[in-house]
Amino acid sequence: MNPSLINIIGASLFAIAIVHTFSTKYFLHLAHIHPKHSGILHLLGEVEVVFGFWAMILILFMFGINGSDEAINYVDTRNYTEPMFVFVIMVIAASKPILNLAENIVFSLARLVPVKTELAIYFLMLSFVPLLGSFITEPAAMTLAAMLLGINYYSKDTSLRFKYATLGVLFVNISIGGTLTPFAAPPVLMVSNTWNWDIHFMLTNFGWRAAIAVLINTIGIVWIFKEDLKAIKIKEDSNKLKMPITITFMHMLFLVGVVVFAHHPAVFMALFLFFLGFTTAYKKFQNDLILKESLLVAFFLAGLVVLGGVQSWWLEPVLMSMSSDMVFFGATILTAITDNAALTYLGSLVEGLSDEFKIALVAGAVTGGGLTVIANAPNPAGISILKKHFPEEAIAPLGLLIAAIPPTIVAIIAFRFI
Repeated sequence: MNPSLINIIGASLFAIAIVHTFSTKYFLHLAHIHPKHSGILHLLGEVEVVFGFWAMILILFMFGINGSDEAINYVDTRNYTEPMFVFVIMVIAASKPILNLAENIVFSLARLVPVKTELAIYFLMLSFVPLLGSFITEPAAMTLAAMLLGINYYSKDTSLRFKYATLGVLFVNISIGGTLTPFAAPPVLMVSNTWNWDIHFMLTNFGWRAAIAVLINTIGIVWIFKEDLKAIKIKEDSNKLKMPITITFMHMLFLVGVVVFAHHPAVFMALFLFFLGFTTAYKKFQNDLILKESLLVAFFLAGLVVLGGVQSWWLEPVLMSMSSDMVFFGATILTAITDNAALTYLGSLVEGLSDEFKIALVAGAVTGGGLTVIANAPNPAGISILKKHFPEEAIAPLGLLIAAIPPTIVAIIAFRFI
């Protein structure tokens, strides 16, 4: 396939956006030392803005080269269901009743583990919650885990090394932890219907391996930072307002409803509007909804959808030129520079692939899902929630990459060599 001018421009802008993603911390630093231009520098330093910004540049090129009708048609024909879903699920999952319920469950389970409470809670947040993502979806699990880690660990006097290492394990565990079912992880969701993958297939080929990798990663990081964790003191707030069971039940209904209708934006957006009305009626039992953070994450993902739509001309041939042995490692590497769901979607369009190739493609895509902010759809949500606990409120992409490599190697071993 010979690329068009727009294809070439789109690939170039995609490459620039990736470089920009790794440079956001530098832009934020410039914003602090050059207050006169801090506005534009701070904007360019927001990782959630990066892909939306370069997607806008792409559309402007389309307007200039192909005309307004084709540019508008391109924007109109993109599928924005995933960005919309992530926005809605983030807001609901981070609401006070849901957070309280999740925290109570984690704290109750921690009391059953015969180790120091702070170690047990940390262990459950990095293992139980990511695996729970197979049922409540990965974006919801990421939101819960990031919020709870932020409140109980990142807000304490912990080292930067601890924060980055935790982030790396969290992102990898979320990416692989959603593979117990065919509907929770975006890269699996893209192919499950086309390839007829059901829960039994996922558990047999992915789920048990993912669970092993999640447990090994979590045990490893708990062991490495056991002294840091012992120094942290977590106390349950005995004075916090008791949450009525009816309020929690209603929030759970909204959460479950959005998950069930995740493929139907008109339905889950209607549920979300009802949710907003409910939270307004019962303000006493609510915290501030994370609307701004969730909108920025949705903007990031929508930008990725727009820019990613003109990358298939080079991505598909690269993927399809690989053998089933090579595609696992190829997908793991490619996932670091593009959304893993985009990779598996391209694979689903090709006829006649062997089962071995299909499994290797998806396994590679989820394995590399923790390496960068763009590798997996829930990652921007985690970045958005936790970045305030880092210097200059910025998470260095290189720091995340380095931190995610060890747990990614564990996932590689689990999916490819066990």
